[in-house]
Amino acid sequence: MTDVKVYSTKACQYCRLLKAFLDRHNISYKSIDVGEDQNAAKEMIELTGQYGVPVTVIDGEVIIGFDTERLNEIFGSGDAPDTYDVLVIGGGPAGLTAAMYCSRKFLSCMIITENIGGQALESWSVENYMGFRVVTGGDLMQKFEEQIKTSDVRIELGSVTGIVDEDKIFTVDTSSNKRFRGKAVILTSGAKPRWLGVENEDKFIGRGISVCATCDGPLYRGKDVAIVGGGNHALTTAIEMSKIAKDVSLIVRSKIRADETYIKQLENINNIRIYKNYVVSKISGDKSLESVVIKERDTNEEKELKITGMFIAAGNTPNTDFLDGFIELNNSGEIVTDKNGRTSRTGIFAAGDVTDVEGKQIIIAAGEGAKAALSAYTYLVSQ
Repeated sequence: MTDVKVYSTKACQYCRLLKAFLDRHNISYKSIDVGEDQNAAKEMIELTGQYGVPVTVIDGEVIIGFDTERLNEIFGSGDAPDTYDVLVIGGGPAGLTAAMYCSRKFLSCMIITENIGGQALESWSVENYMGFRVVTGGDLMQKFEEQIKTSDVRIELGSVTGIVDEDKIFTVDTSSNKRFRGKAVILTSGAKPRWLGVENEDKFIGRGISVCATCDGPLYRGKDVAIVGGGNHALTTAIEMSKIAKDVSLIVRSKIRADETYIKQLENINNIRIYKNYVVSKISGDKSLESVVIKERDTNEEKELKITGMFIAAGNTPNTDFLDGFIELNNSGEIVTDKNGRTSRTGIFAAGDVTDVEGKQIIIAAGEGAKAALSAYTYLVSQ
């Protein structure tokens, strides 16, 4: 009998995906909510040294995060067909919408993704998605996922490492050494957080530094934290963390570039301090984050902030590394598309934040995903 414990928080979509993986493989496990149970949080930190979830303990082996490769090694991934009408790479709003439209057109479809929900999972508050006055990104993506589950779409959890065009059949390789074939591909791989590039940053990821406050925020209840960034994501993170943490420092590189509604909310919160025109210059701590030094960009004046958590919300970089010259990218590394989601290579389509579409919004990504799917359908019919 395998002994499995899952340390998680309610808002963490990666935790939900991990549990869904275990459920699909009929693996019994004990679920421990470290957001609600502070003693359990202390136990997890002492056992693993981690301040981020999910953490899974399988017969004494500690697995950090949603490590699909290791989970597949332990429990197996099951057999799957390797030829589809459409392969969708990415599981955010664009990818899920594209897959749903493919299913409605009776196309066989697989989503290959590291997670379900993409960057939308990290949004505390979405106030501009039609049909909802206000909703968390996690709750919205759960609605997307529930709809996908009712359709004939297979989801393969993993990251794509390469794609090859073999006479109108596209072969996609993944990090778990799997290979899938499709007659068309829709690229919706989104973007990844832009790290600060400060010395010791890597050392403290998961030990005080995080990019997902919705996942890890509850672990910093009553503590001092910092948020790095000046856009909507940074401000909403600061606003929500002000309800959990003792004090919040918002570190903004130049000026705040966010919607007025978030700026007004920020002005009325007493436990948020704003440092404009500052950058993080030093990160310090022993086993976990203890402080950061921030530097004023014009005067080089430095301040030390005693904090136990820092959430990075300083922009993103498109996930296009695996394409490696396969299709045309712009100078920012985004996929160049036409108004219908077609790329420079016939049979390859793209949508969402990975493309050169200017608006990086959930509602825009979903619409672009629908357009790309319809274009893919038209292409397949023409073949």
